[in-house]
Amino acid sequence: MWDPQQYEHFRDARKRPFFELLARVPVAAPGLVADLGCGTGDLTLTLAQRWPGARVSGVDSSEPMIAEALRRPAPERVRFELADLARWQPSAPLDVLVSNAALHWLPDHAALLSRLVGLIAPGGVLAFQVPANFEEPSHRRIDEVRALPRFSPALASVRRGHAESLAFYEAHLARLGLAVDAWETVYLHVLPGEDAVLQWLLGTTLRPVLAALGLGEDQVFLDILRPLLRQDYPAAPHGTPFLFRRRFVVAVRQPSS
Repeated sequence: MWDPQQYEHFRDARKRPFFELLARVPVAAPGLVADLGCGTGDLTLTLAQRWPGARVSGVDSSEPMIAEALRRPAPERVRFELADLARWQPSAPLDVLVSNAALHWLPDHAALLSRLVGLIAPGGVLAFQVPANFEEPSHRRIDEVRALPRFSPALASVRRGHAESLAFYEAHLARLGLAVDAWETVYLHVLPGEDAVLQWLLGTTLRPVLAALGLGEDQVFLDILRPLLRQDYPAAPHGTPFLFRRRFVVAVRQPSS
């Protein structure tokens, strides 16, 4: 379902939130680090560079993404695993668990976060970033086309990404005994190229939709969506402005929790 080349099309814009998240992780020398939803693995390798004494695991549920990650030269202390993000189990409690733009694909964030906290050692950190753009025109237009009678039966079971509020994440993690730093950022990306917002969505939100429709119907879907996105996101001579909201959480597990 996932296409590493399409995902990397806006590589710099997609990387920036990862580094802004990582900058707030207050751990000097962890022993065991995991990147949940590692994608092509390039950002996972930066974790190994930041913490040269750590063993680092990159985990993703996409075979093409893990295949791409395994092609990257990496030190022996870095490993990549194909696994269900909701069920993956580390070999020992983690000192740092990072997830960049992956948890929004999973349901029931209350249960999910409770499970992830259970994977972290006392004093360890859970740090994640999730897109929160689901009420913006880009995603509303996708929902509009998904609801058309031609497509809705095939897409009824295709999960839509979601993010809870910052208040939800803070309250839930605080109840679990973690000290929480949470914030939200709205980026203004100026995307190059023709149908730039559509190209952005083809790397993420549209992947499960098009996979469920299959060849032929996927192109019909895009032919309907394309003019709607052009209407909502008119291109300027220097590129197409695209507002994108993301939510960030860095939570430290207290030694007694």
